[in-house]
Amino acid sequence: MTIFGLSEPAIRLTVFLTVLFAMAIFELLHPRLERDEMRGALKTQRWFTNLSMVVISSLCLRVIFPAAAVGAAFWLEERNIGLFNILNVPPVIGGIIAFVVLDFIVWLEHLVSHKWPILWRIHRMHHADNGFDVTTALRFHPLEIVLSMAWKILIIALLGAPAMAVLVFEIVLNGMAMFNHSNIKLPLKLDRIIRPIFVTPDMHRVHHSTDHKETDSNYGFNFSFWDRMFATYNDQPKLGHDGMEIGLKEFRGSKSSNLIWTLLLPFKGKS
Repeated sequence: MTIFGLSEPAIRLTVFLTVLFAMAIFELLHPRLERDEMRGALKTQRWFTNLSMVVISSLCLRVIFPAAAVGAAFWLEERNIGLFNILNVPPVIGGIIAFVVLDFIVWLEHLVSHKWPILWRIHRMHHADNGFDVTTALRFHPLEIVLSMAWKILIIALLGAPAMAVLVFEIVLNGMAMFNHSNIKLPLKLDRIIRPIFVTPDMHRVHHSTDHKETDSNYGFNFSFWDRMFATYNDQPKLGHDGMEIGLKEFRGSKSSNLIWTLLLPFKGKS
């Protein structure tokens, strides 16, 4: 699939790098939190591990799902497979519905990954990061990325989601994840304007608290209204953003930023 002469992977990579560098610069200029684990040598170690993780996960995806979500949608579209294709739903309408549905199923997947012990063992690697910045958005175990892709492709196949809508969704989801994991100091007034519809950094940071009740909230990556609809919304951490502890209580210290340790975490016990 090409747009303006660029392939789908090239488009996604270009947007990814643009958003990553933009958020990294904003974090340097206007940081929300300034902590030891988010600067100096500890930050360098965290960034190396988190950036390495996205490379490893991307390679795993290309081996297991060479076409990924967009390629699967394009293949299904050509063969008229899926609900929208069978019913001849107009592409624009089908695209809007698909975007919203895909966002919900990602929210649902995130919720379930906290509730089911076997999935939590994998997902907890994301939460074991003791810092919180744009690279935290990239810190997902390859196993979780593969399972997530399988889940998305299943829903795309059932819907017959337009390939263009899937591409837009994947780009927006990735960009929004980097935005709401970023350590940027968003003006409170702007946060209040954005938050009723979209997830903001202050909203998602609550989800990365070591307090279990706070971790069990704010599951959205893009739209914020799913958490409001299903009563999993938490406005602010009880200790405030400056006082809250980030990460998991059982995994503290520099080991949580060690690449090998993070890759092996799903197979480890509590320590």
